[in-house]
Amino acid sequence: MNLYGGTKLVSDKLFIAANAYAGTKDICFSIVRYGNVAGSRGSVIPKFYDMIKKGCTELTVTDYRMTRFWISLQEGVELVIKALEESTGGETFISKIPSFKITDLAEAMLPGCKTKEIGIYPGEKLHEIMVTVEDSLTTYEYEKHYIVYPQVKWNNKQKINENGQKVPEGFSYSSGNNTEWLSVEQIRERLKTLDLEK
Repeated sequence: MNLYGGTKLVSDKLFIAANAYAGTKDICFSIVRYGNVAGSRGSVIPKFYDMIKKGCTELTVTDYRMTRFWISLQEGVELVIKALEESTGGETFISKIPSFKITDLAEAMLPGCKTKEIGIYPGEKLHEIMVTVEDSLTTYEYEKHYIVYPQVKWNNKQKINENGQKVPEGFSYSSGNNTEWLSVEQIRERLKTLDLEK
């Protein structure tokens, strides 16, 4: 939707395509895909935290329908390690993680607060999408993650982990259609694990 997202997509495609040039070398390229790490720069959590520190009693929300995935730094690291251990080349690894509503995050951070809807920013999405409908053609589901396999096979090292189940055509994995959601109380508990003073 914007240049930032476009450059991330191009980066993903370049790394996947790099498998075509690996030849007989003992190397392969795969990627991991996840949204903003909870509490990281770019996440809405520090923004709300700064507003609360300044004494705001009303939090601004771009769109009341907005949802996001919740992934911790630890979960992000674990996904990278999983990819390092299991990758045979060209896969995109995606964690199964819970979603939350932005309005529930506001309530968890400042109980009883008022919210003001200010309109979505240019290039901002209502929901994070980790597996697109187009990806569904080569996506498999596992207990704790999804893997989008490449559509091209470059060598005989690449293989599909058959312990998973192929997702149906047209499947997508979005923070808006997720089956696992965090309640306000669960969000509040997770917020306690973040260092928002950094």
